Amino acid sequence: MNRCITIAGGGLAGLALGVALRERGVPVTLHEAGSYPRHRVCGEFLSGVSDETLERLGIARDLDDAVPLKSSCWRNDSRQLGEIGVSGRGISRRNLDDRLQKRFTRLGGNLMTESRLRSGEGVVWAAGRVRQSSPWIGLKCHVRDLKLTHDLEMHVGTSGYAGLARIEGGRVNLCGLFHAGSASGKGVGLLLGCLKAGGLHRLAKRIEEAVPDPESFCGVAGFRFGRTASASFSIGDAALMIPPFTGNGMSMALEAADQAIQPAMDYAAGRISWVEAATQSDAAQQRHFRRRMRLASMIHPVMTSRPGLKLLEMAASAHLLPYGALYRLLR
Repeated sequence: MNRCITIAGGGLAGLALGVALRERGVPVTLHEAGSYPRHRVCGEFLSGVSDETLERLGIARDLDDAVPLKSSCWRNDSRQLGEIGVSGRGISRRNLDDRLQKRFTRLGGNLMTESRLRSGEGVVWAAGRVRQSSPWIGLKCHVRDLKLTHDLEMHVGTSGYAGLARIEGGRVNLCGLFHAGSASGKGVGLLLGCLKAGGLHRLAKRIEEAVPDPESFCGVAGFRFGRTASASFSIGDAALMIPPFTGNGMSMALEAADQAIQPAMDYAAGRISWVEAATQSDAAQQRHFRRRMRLASMIHPVMTSRPGLKLLEMAASAHLLPYGALYRLLR
């Protein structure tokens, strides 16, 4: 391997690709704008990525203590709309990202924290969401002493939705997507305000009666869903961002890293140009994610509008919502 690969962004996609390339002897430098450990806005639910993908990436052992998640339900503020069996893992991004960056450096990777760079030849762009005008904000915090009816709970409101997922240490991750400006405040208070503004009063009361962790609160704004690539060789949210109701964002980050391994290796070995490597990676991701991205883009507007929510409730009442089929098609 006579060419170095540089990765911009030390989230799941960037770290997983860095680990995989170092396992194969590729020289890698990774630039991360922040530092570790840190909390990230994320559903912290890993579902859909295969064991074979995790083994190819070299990170399967880092998920050994993730919480098995097997049951899921959908609710509005008044009642349960449906439930399905799922297969997934719950783990906090704070822990997982920290483990992966340590694995990367143990393998000889060069990690540069609090460092930014521009795209260019040899730079895989994994720097997360593309910043732009958006009507959405994402908010997240961990909660202790919160009882769940299922391993995963999805709550749909009139101005967004929120998911609850069990994670390690007996905690629950609360992560929601809301219309910007639907509430005011700071920290956990803003999150509770957004829940109430969207009509999710019962969920807000449950959170208030539990123990939300203010240190884990974080938020993000200025993003859109769909194809977001802003550099020639992009992976993860920097390439494609799926609406969070799917619970598939973490899996897609890891799958995108897997799709990028061979093009990056071929470039590092001098077999192809950077343009060819970028083209091959992009084409592989488009093939791999096309179906779920199209389906998610159709469902998301339904879940975030009052007429759509009425339609969902009517379909649920008539037992016409194919939860199991949709869950499988979104993976």
